[in-house]
Amino acid sequence: MTFTKYTNAPVFGNKETGTVFDGYVWIDNGRYRMDFSWRGKKACAVTFSDDGINWEDPVITIEYDPESGWEDNLNRNCVIKVDGVYKMWYTGQARNHSFIGYAESTDGINFKKMCEDPIMIPEFPWEKDSVMNPCVMYENGKYRMWYSAGETIEPNTNAYAESDDGINWKKSRINPIFKCNPEKVYEQDRVGGCQVIKTEDMGYLMFYIGYEDIDTARICVAKSKDGIRNWERSELNPLIEPTKGEWDEHATYKPTVLWNEAENKWMLWYNGRRGGEEYMGYAYYGIHELFPTKQ
Repeated sequence: MTFTKYTNAPVFGNKETGTVFDGYVWIDNGRYRMDFSWRGKKACAVTFSDDGINWEDPVITIEYDPESGWEDNLNRNCVIKVDGVYKMWYTGQARNHSFIGYAESTDGINFKKMCEDPIMIPEFPWEKDSVMNPCVMYENGKYRMWYSAGETIEPNTNAYAESDDGINWKKSRINPIFKCNPEKVYEQDRVGGCQVIKTEDMGYLMFYIGYEDIDTARICVAKSKDGIRNWERSELNPLIEPTKGEWDEHATYKPTVLWNEAENKWMLWYNGRRGGEEYMGYAYYGIHELFPTKQ
């Protein structure tokens, strides 16, 4: 285990909130912003923090719509800001399928669904019943999405798509771009739930969930020069794993990561599970290089 967990305790979520999971943390107006999934509300929500550890009471940003035919439950979203507009891609679930939808907001709190139907659906055999967990980057005038696909409870693989407007997407012809490595016990069953960020020295980093089995998950990282091809896994994997006897003893899921330049450390949030309880934890690592030179 590379990262140091913060006090072996969740930093957000408790019995009162119920399960909170699959966060997406970024800096907005000088504060930490966490967009996350709120299971009990069947909705996506947001919370803010000044230090990444102490979080404010959450506010729902977008709610489910049982009349839509595909939004009986909402979760697994990401939010970015482009030209002053908050743009959200989220997962809608119904009838044991998952789809990806799109919404916008001017204040970052109240989001309006921009499309009646999903902007992405499962189409290929390897996508099975679900596309979910969108992670979107706006780069050189183009929207780039990394997403998970496969089974509905936990996806099986990660894929890639591009768009000019954030609504109409073209999936890569070489999908899925990232599959599990059966030779690595910690991800022998499947992979999913990734966040991709761009660095100057390591290229594109994919922080992702590796599943030993459908109930046991750890957090890993891989790098690629273009964010699509030739992914190289770090020898440091897994970065975070369950701690026996603690709140996250059964699984550690869905990483969301920032590099803190001022404090020279990686900041990583994840959802940990013990039994049916699932909350958000935090860990840190004080070395920028995540791919040590092989001897």
